[in-house]
Amino acid sequence: MALFGLSEDRRLIGYGPFTRSAQCPADGVAFYRNDFGLTAEQPWFIPQRWEIVNAADLPAVPMPDISWQAPDAASFAQVFQDISLAIRRGVFEKTVPVSVEHGQCMQGEMNALIHAFARVPSPKISYAWMDGHEGFAGATPELLFALEGLNLQTMALAGTARSEEREILAVDEKEIREHEFVAQSLMAKLADLGTLIRHERSILDLGPIVHFQTLIDVALEQPIAIDALLRKLHPTPALGPLPRTKETMELLLGWRGALGCPAEFGAPFGLWFEEKFRAVVAIRGIWWSGDQVLLPAGCGVIEPSRMVNEWRELRLKREAVKSAIGI
Repeated sequence: MALFGLSEDRRLIGYGPFTRSAQCPADGVAFYRNDFGLTAEQPWFIPQRWEIVNAADLPAVPMPDISWQAPDAASFAQVFQDISLAIRRGVFEKTVPVSVEHGQCMQGEMNALIHAFARVPSPKISYAWMDGHEGFAGATPELLFALEGLNLQTMALAGTARSEEREILAVDEKEIREHEFVAQSLMAKLADLGTLIRHERSILDLGPIVHFQTLIDVALEQPIAIDALLRKLHPTPALGPLPRTKETMELLLGWRGALGCPAEFGAPFGLWFEEKFRAVVAIRGIWWSGDQVLLPAGCGVIEPSRMVNEWRELRLKREAVKSAIGI
């Protein structure tokens, strides 16, 4: 099954078996699922049937009992040092390593996480995928883009702090610089597509944490294929390397693999419905296979970044995921 949040309380659930396709269908419902490197040849999944449900009407299912193990700080420190060296050499301006907290389900069903994340309210967008005893579910604050006709909406989301540090975030030069890397890169990528409107940078309140957010609207000059737009915008500098080249992507994928990052973390996950496509960035979620559980989180590293501060941010993001569903 697959799930995608449509609005404040409506969720679309698709049920398999799914028909896979290399292209988005002309009509009906289809989910887009791929890995971070966009290597899937048939990333479109057309459900056998689907329904729209109210999040509040989903049955309350007992949450699984998960025993968590702290991430390996030594492995992350080695990757952080490699990245810092690459930045000093001029290979990167920014990139995003991922740390992973491991867990084991001691009791209960991991599928219960799907209902739990589905009940998370906006501005987060619920998403989930389950196939047998494997799956992932989350509630992400980051919209990769929404496309309807010639209207395109996207956002830059980067810069993080605890909610009580909101006033400090607003004047933090490192966080502002990181955010502007993302926003300006997005504007440059979109410049040849049509007329752009960049809204003012604001602070998105997600309860325990806050982020810088900049909304961007584009009036497209001509239609563009969804798959072409996905490859143009993914990964944004909020989750990927800047500059984005074959070399920098290979380095990032290597570091993600070394740290045990799930292949779909940070990848686009989308829904085609009523002639509109919306894709989210698959973050703030939990992955599982059998009783093995993974909770990944990423942090943007630029030249002024310091290991202790990034390690603190990663923990803050993981705690926010657990807090959102009460575990």
